[in-house]
Amino acid sequence: MSLEEAKTKIEALTDKINYHNELYYQKSKSEISDFDFDKLLESLIQLENEFPELKKAESPTQRVGGTITKEFEAIYHQFPMLSLGNTYNQKDLEDWDGRVAKGLEGEAYEYFCELKFDGVSISLIYENGLLTKAITRGDGVRGDNVIVNAKTIRSVPLKINKKNIPDSFEVRGEVFMTKENFNQLNRDREDIGEERYANARNTTSGTLKMQDSKEVAKRKLDCFTYYLLGDNIETLTHEESIHSLESWGFQVSQTYRKCKSISEVLEYINEWEKKRLDLPLETDGVVIKVNSLDHQQQLGLTAKSPRWAISYKYQAESTSTKLNSVTYQVGRTGAVTPVAELEPVQLAGTTVKRASLHNANEIARLDLRVGDYVFVEKGGEIIPKVTKVDQDKRSADAKPFVYTDVCPDCNTKLVRQEGEAAFYCPNATSCPPQVKGRIEHFIQRKAMNIDSLGERKVDMLVNKKLIYNYADLYDLKNQHDTLLGLQDYFDSDEDLNFKDTNGVYQIALEKVVSALKLTATSDKVSEFSAILKNIKKLTAQQTGAKAYPSFLMKSLELNYAHIKDGYVPLENILYQLFKGGIPFAILEAASQQIQNIDDLYDLNNNLEIQKNSSFLELIGDQKSRAKLDAFSYRSRISFQAKTVDNILSGIEASKQINFEKVLFALGIRYVGETVAKKLAKHFKTIDAIMAASFDELIAVEDVGERIARSVIEFFSIQQNRDTITKLKKANLKLELEEKNTTPIQGKLSGFKILATGTLTNFKRDEIEKFIEANGGEYKKTVAKDLTFLITGDKPGEAKIVAAKKHGIKTVSEEEFLKMVND
Repeated sequence: MSLEEAKTKIEALTDKINYHNELYYQKSKSEISDFDFDKLLESLIQLENEFPELKKAESPTQRVGGTITKEFEAIYHQFPMLSLGNTYNQKDLEDWDGRVAKGLEGEAYEYFCELKFDGVSISLIYENGLLTKAITRGDGVRGDNVIVNAKTIRSVPLKINKKNIPDSFEVRGEVFMTKENFNQLNRDREDIGEERYANARNTTSGTLKMQDSKEVAKRKLDCFTYYLLGDNIETLTHEESIHSLESWGFQVSQTYRKCKSISEVLEYINEWEKKRLDLPLETDGVVIKVNSLDHQQQLGLTAKSPRWAISYKYQAESTSTKLNSVTYQVGRTGAVTPVAELEPVQLAGTTVKRASLHNANEIARLDLRVGDYVFVEKGGEIIPKVTKVDQDKRSADAKPFVYTDVCPDCNTKLVRQEGEAAFYCPNATSCPPQVKGRIEHFIQRKAMNIDSLGERKVDMLVNKKLIYNYADLYDLKNQHDTLLGLQDYFDSDEDLNFKDTNGVYQIALEKVVSALKLTATSDKVSEFSAILKNIKKLTAQQTGAKAYPSFLMKSLELNYAHIKDGYVPLENILYQLFKGGIPFAILEAASQQIQNIDDLYDLNNNLEIQKNSSFLELIGDQKSRAKLDAFSYRSRISFQAKTVDNILSGIEASKQINFEKVLFALGIRYVGETVAKKLAKHFKTIDAIMAASFDELIAVEDVGERIARSVIEFFSIQQNRDTITKLKKANLKLELEEKNTTPIQGKLSGFKILATGTLTNFKRDEIEKFIEANGGEYKKTVAKDLTFLITGDKPGEAKIVAAKKHGIKTVSEEEFLKMVND
């Protein structure tokens, strides 16, 4: 191919790729699949490699990354990136509106409202239609030029191919990570044994400053633009500027609205307070701008913010409660995560008793001390988090928190690797939660898919010393009789102690509960007296005669009287109230007033509960009291014949899992699904991987120094090598099988399909196999190349929203089956 021919082909490919990219991001449409789009990109990359002199800065190939940047250039903003003033209530907003009216001296004005996205501000500079700089906010005066990373964001145009655009202009935007991509990133990090990221905003910020743009590209950042600046911008209003951005190919959120008055602004704010939660990204408020650019100029700026714009922040529900203690959880890779144990408190409709503190750095940042009163919010309206300490309530003798230096489970000295925030327990082969965690990772659907097992069953098998690692699962076929009838009890929440407020007595809940094995059915009445006597005897042994909680005994006596009528066991109700935060002393007093179950409803009207929730709300409607499974103390795991058969069958079936998934299932740190596939494809056998040198490992695509060292370290441990030997003897697939490359022909050939919600005729793995057996491809996420989305019962809202955005058809399970069977 001549240089001229290559140039013509490169230009044609570039135009085609840019066309499809703009069609996808600006019009939410797709004319080709992801596969076909990637093929176009691969062709362009190949041509540019052959003819490097034809490669341009605005080429779509820049989006795949690959540039390493050790330091980012600091650049002064031509127009300072000022912060906005914040308000949290209607009165402040109305006061601001009054100042706007006064500043405009009676001229008519209107507002432009936009949702405030929780991301990272970026300033995109274009010269002669080309993206030349992408500057972070920094301190508002000067920021870092992250152009190589910004180019990986597919919704950011690299070149504007429109007529009559200014020679030079600036576009302000918000870089973000969608909820779906953020959650997937955290799932991937868990799979490779890394700590979960706390929130999407901070993760986005860190991603934009990563040194390897190829890694940035993998994070799939996105960007909404919201402001146009320049010396030669021929627009009169902010609304016109937004429409210009849209026409030039920039992605603008379609949630904006022009408002004629502050009352219309308030309507917009109220409308989006709940609706915003269904959007595919995090939002935290609304930005209100005076629409006329002349009016903006007239109102001017303060030293810190513009007078013509303000940010209304939606208040996250927050509450203050006492930090009783900090406990620690150990993950399968040994990462130790601190957990705040809180005085139970109502927050966003649920009782919050625990919140993650992430790591030692976060505890230090909060300056946390046991006994502090802390503010708790629900991050993303879902996950509780400690946001700050109420310093005014801090006790004078509160001591600085000292992070543990030993593993809470096996007492091994903790280590902290350079550059990481988390502490780790190095006792990988014997630390109980690590052993259990690795087995749970091994059996998961994405790995060995032994769905007849689960967390509780694994716990019991390990606790009963029937297995010590995942290789031992394949010896269970020889222990059928031992497994049969095996049972154990697990707390549905956590072990608690009954105790009065003065500390006069304390009864181990585990011992009391172990005696409560009855359910509210008539065949248990004969056992009730014996159980009641057993509890009295047991509690007397624990704490002295008659030291048992009278509210528990009272409820048991009442339950005995009413059990034939099928009422909910009262001891379960009262215990649930206790777990829900009702003080022991109040329940003790309440029990003295209860003569029968209906008294609980009368009690609601004359007993001060000192909580947000009443008895009625916690117990439920009176008509539902006959539900025998309303509450339970403990979950019982019992291995009956069918359970044992299912477990052993599931373990046997896992021997057919392919090598790539077995390699992933081993739980080598940093080796996720993608890396496992690359290693398996490159080395072909487990023996070759075990024998590979550092240089041989890093020669594999996507395998860097950190992964290579982790693989070598894993196989350097003799116990891990012994485990591999056992897996070989169990006949697991530890070599790559050559697959038949002839594509399956069927009614779904060429279709890319995803299912969401609960299906009637299929389990999740079954629908995947069914689609593949009929020639289709099962996708993991909603993407522009998806043929259609199958919707079952209670489909995921995020997937439905994404499907609508991309114009993807949704079909019911019945419609799907008819399509295949007709």
